[in-house]
Amino acid sequence: MIIFDLACQHDHPFEGWFQSHEDFDHQLACGLIACPQCTSLEIRRVPSAVHLGLPTAAAAVPARPALPAAPVDLRSGALAALRQLTEMLLANCEDVGSDFAEEARRIHYVEAPERSIRGEASSEEYEALLEEGIEVFRLARLKPGDLH
Repeated sequence: MIIFDLACQHDHPFEGWFQSHEDFDHQLACGLIACPQCTSLEIRRVPSAVHLGLPTAAAAVPARPALPAAPVDLRSGALAALRQLTEMLLANCEDVGSDFAEEARRIHYVEAPERSIRGEASSEEYEALLEEGIEVFRLARLKPGDLH
């Protein structure tokens, strides 16, 4: 899964989650990506800000932009983004249930076809996958209708 930072023609920032770079290109060409704020289909990738470690004295940290003067209801936007993420994961990830750790290993070691999966893993299984260098992340258990 690849996460791209995106923006529309009105500079509304948002994220998109894609199976691959080619998947992003295909969805963009087909007009399947829309700005969640204004529904514009004119979308572009923007640079991602990744910060690792602590800044050194030589590397000045840019000031954060000022918050808008008018109050903003962040809950509705956050809930819409969570719904979109949940729907995308449910639609694009195979549910392997309690076999998640085993199937993740099979995919990682090229013993099974590469694909996005979701399922259940204990804390010990999750930590073991990370130690093996298998990229996984935790979310609450997703089921259709969770965010109605």
